[in-house]
Amino acid sequence: MEDLVKFVQNEFVTKKELPEFSAGDTITVYYEIKEGNKTRTQFFRGVVIQRRGSGASETFTIRKMSGTVGVERIFPVNLPALQKIEVNKRGKVRRARIFYFRELTGKKARIKEKRN
Repeated sequence: MEDLVKFVQNEFVTKKELPEFSAGDTITVYYEIKEGNKTRTQFFRGVVIQRRGSGASETFTIRKMSGTVGVERIFPVNLPALQKIEVNKRGKVRRARIFYFRELTGKKARIKEKRN
């Protein structure tokens, strides 16, 4: 049964060409919002907290600060409304899921940039 599900996902789900990003990176996600009969593009810029899943069900979580309140949003990789993703900064972290980042404030909440 699992083989059948994987086969259907590989054959019929369209893969989007996304840039390579991981936890700790600062990215901007542009996605489409429909309000009534109008559509507009909105962006969400923040730090990637995690990537989870694989194939068609893969998702990633982004966290940004809006004033003093932290806002997290989960995006499916195969979201039809997803237009593009830009990688703004590559972050240097030691974990694949940086949930500890939620409790950090001020200068402690900075992530070092990766050097090439």
